[in-house]
Amino acid sequence: MSCNNCSSTINSVPKGCKSNGNCSTGGCEKLAVFDWLANMALPTGQKPMDVFEVRFKNGRKHFYRNVDNLKITMGDIVAVESNPGHDIGIVSLAGELVKIQLKKKGVNLESEEIKKIYRIATQKDIDIWTAAREKEYNTQYRGREIISRLGLKMKLSDVEYQGDGNKATFYYTADERVDFRQLIRDLASAFSIRVEMKQVGLRQEAARLGGVGSCGRELCCSTWLTDLRKVNTAAARYQQLSLNPQKLAGQCGKLKCCLNYELDTYLDALKDFPKQDVELKTEKGVAVFIKMDIFKNLIWYTYKNDRSKWYKLTVEQTKEIIEQNKKNKTVASLEDFENELIVEKVNTFENVVGQDSLTRFDTPKRKKRKKKKPSKNNAVATKNTVSRENKPNIKRNSKRKPPRRKPNNEKNA
Repeated sequence: MSCNNCSSTINSVPKGCKSNGNCSTGGCEKLAVFDWLANMALPTGQKPMDVFEVRFKNGRKHFYRNVDNLKITMGDIVAVESNPGHDIGIVSLAGELVKIQLKKKGVNLESEEIKKIYRIATQKDIDIWTAAREKEYNTQYRGREIISRLGLKMKLSDVEYQGDGNKATFYYTADERVDFRQLIRDLASAFSIRVEMKQVGLRQEAARLGGVGSCGRELCCSTWLTDLRKVNTAAARYQQLSLNPQKLAGQCGKLKCCLNYELDTYLDALKDFPKQDVELKTEKGVAVFIKMDIFKNLIWYTYKNDRSKWYKLTVEQTKEIIEQNKKNKTVASLEDFENELIVEKVNTFENVVGQDSLTRFDTPKRKKRKKKKPSKNNAVATKNTVSRENKPNIKRNSKRKPPRRKPNNEKNA
């Protein structure tokens, strides 16, 4: 399976992580298969499998036989038989897992429909193949112009050139039958190639083109899902989903394939629930079904005469009321059963740092108050007081001044 960063161009060239098939997920190609039997040795006397699975553009895969016993491993580029000429592809699977794929596709191992591998592709084959792939975008653009000029009600979704560049397959979708005989003549004369028209469904078109679903991941049909089963609106009803076509429709415009994934689990859970058309008879009136919660085994009912309030009951309580009604007995009211219902609060975690708040980072941070700078006079005064407080009390040995002597005149007087 390709990683979410590896989106592809119209030529299936990865343009996301630029690793070109060397990432840790196993490659950027669609519908990749991991060979979990690669490191296991074959039993003695058993020959290795001579049939290989070869992948082409947009996940198209076919089986080919190694008639000449070439040394081929997974990832090799090979030239295979086609009609007419040859095609270039990449070996996507080898070994014993090919038998499982043959059985899954319903292909007989000894069938003559399995064509052969000519050789491992040379550099000349790869150059011609690359040049043919680069012409697909312009061919598709001009092909749509020819279709619009002829006024055909069809949509050209993809173009795939053969490895030798002598043939191109045009994939299209159409609601009605289309007469494209004139279109084939115009395309053959415009591009000087053999033209093959192939109609695909809307699901196959989405699988070839790829994309991202509403879940945020790549489409299942373009990454791993090959069995496209039919999806009904009943699957949405069983899962208690609103029948909104905008939410239930996928990239192809049809119902999403993932509606079938959990359908069996829902059907098993609904076996314990009573039918929705069963009415509950009480002394206050007849109650009808409103909705249910499959995971919590709860059902909501309301009275026909007064629909202002819904009453919540468990499956066991509902079955008890139905059994009483079968015995021609009516219960008092739904309020009595609702009052008996005790809902236990389950604390999944403790809100220690506010991790349940989605807006905890939106609150503005409080600005720190700046301390007022003291004035110059106060600064000097505080400095002196601080210096005096810090100085130790030391007794100063100051010399006393001698007493002032009176002049001689004053003595004689």
